[in-house]
Amino acid sequence: MDPTRTAIGTWSGGRFMHFGEPLDDERLTALLRPGDGIDTVITADAYGAGEADRALGNALSGVPRDSYCLVGAVGHDFYAGARDGAKGFPRFTDPALRGESEYGAYIRMAAERSLERCGVDRFDVLMLHNPDRTGYRSEAVWEGMRSVREDGLTRKLGVAPGPANGFTIDLIGCLERYAEEIDWAMIILSPMEPWPGELVLDAAETAGAGVITRVVDYGGLFHDDVRPGHAFPERDHRRFRPGDWIEAGGAKLAAMRPYAERHGITMLQLACLWNLAQPAVRCVTPTLIQESGSGARPVEDKRAELAALGALGAPLSAQEIEELRRIGDNTGSMALKGGSDSYRGEPRADAWELDEELAAVAARWRIDPRHDLEERVPVGANDD
Repeated sequence: MDPTRTAIGTWSGGRFMHFGEPLDDERLTALLRPGDGIDTVITADAYGAGEADRALGNALSGVPRDSYCLVGAVGHDFYAGARDGAKGFPRFTDPALRGESEYGAYIRMAAERSLERCGVDRFDVLMLHNPDRTGYRSEAVWEGMRSVREDGLTRKLGVAPGPANGFTIDLIGCLERYAEEIDWAMIILSPMEPWPGELVLDAAETAGAGVITRVVDYGGLFHDDVRPGHAFPERDHRRFRPGDWIEAGGAKLAAMRPYAERHGITMLQLACLWNLAQPAVRCVTPTLIQESGSGARPVEDKRAELAALGALGAPLSAQEIEELRRIGDNTGSMALKGGSDSYRGEPRADAWELDEELAAVAARWRIDPRHDLEERVPVGANDD
């Protein structure tokens, strides 16, 4: 089975990625178990240093293997690497850990162990998770990915940039270079965060790669139970967002609400349908969050809302899709990760200089890195 229109990831439920309140074992198992309208499940071996895989394995127990699509991801080395605080574990391509001759062996080991924790013998899609500069380009990395596919550990391959937004030209270059290998890509995309993800969609379609979109819910705003003054748990990842993000997003949400009401759908369904109307987008996987407080909706209701998407078809017109994009326009709202025209210095795990190769990729796709991929300082922001 290929990824379906709706998917749920092990970052939902608050246990392995800090979004909202953590669910207990029983509720998490029910949330992650495929079925009831959601037949694609996604995990990454680094979440909880393998514990997310095990939680998903519990959810998959007893479910016929041919009834769901399983997407896995490997890339962060929590076996030999040391965690660097909020930055997490290093990529397996870190030269301090190994040379390129060992990439293939690492990929195989990581895939086999992830499958063992999930309690299954193969992935439907295995993704390269949060690659660094080497991961996007290295023939040794993609030979290792090809090898696990050829040996039946996965049916198809993909790439999942992150964790932060960006990597636009790097992803396009990777899709060009390894079009024969890459069947799927996963990016951040939402009607409130169309930029920069929208810039890769035509390239994905040209390469024949389907796109899975995450953060569709925009930090939970499209679930309709995050409002100004919302109290986030101490370690919640959304504390890192700009201080006024809820107020600014709420104003855009209010402008989008009439579109949902017109079609008799929820705000989350509106966001998902907008994503699915974009070129190459085949799957949406919003984060399902159990918020705290008396006004919080049960996460089970959010799952049911996502599952109901399958019966909704494609009701949005081309005009509505464009109008929603204009309302949510976030162009230039943040500094992007990956290859950058403004970055100078030695490559880091998530930032490097825009070299001639990347500049050529950008030119082929008519992307001006300085204009299309740089953070824009609002007028008056630097005034005294």
